[in-house]
Amino acid sequence: MPTIHSYDQDFYAWVMHNANLIRQGRFAEMDALQVAEELESMGKRDKRELMSRFKILLLHLLKWSFQPEKRSRSWEQTIDEQREQINLILADSPSLKYQLIEKINDTYPLALKAAMKETNLPPETFPTTCPYLLEQLLDEAFYPGNGS
Repeated sequence: MPTIHSYDQDFYAWVMHNANLIRQGRFAEMDALQVAEELESMGKRDKRELMSRFKILLLHLLKWSFQPEKRSRSWEQTIDEQREQINLILADSPSLKYQLIEKINDTYPLALKAAMKETNLPPETFPTTCPYLLEQLLDEAFYPGNGS
């Protein structure tokens, strides 16, 4: 008797079992509803990771902009790493590009809050809306205040 692969008991075995059923065209035997939920969850995970990367990028660009005396190689490396990871996510999921401006506007207040907390600068120091264009955020050469 074949082993029943339960989603709740052994996720990896469940995934491998359902992937095998799909490859074999045995669709009636697969756990279709749970597979659909997992696929949606994967898409949401990519979107959440993208927004998390943008939050960190925005936070460091704000610190770079408004605390020039504290600029460091570490900040620069963080900015570079976030851009690299954002580009990798967008390469894997190009359809996420169409939601970027809206999602950046949703993420900016979170980055702003973190920047105020990390810098101890007064709230009026920072713009209330994102001061960077999408093209600037993705431009590897863009560092505010560096003539770019």
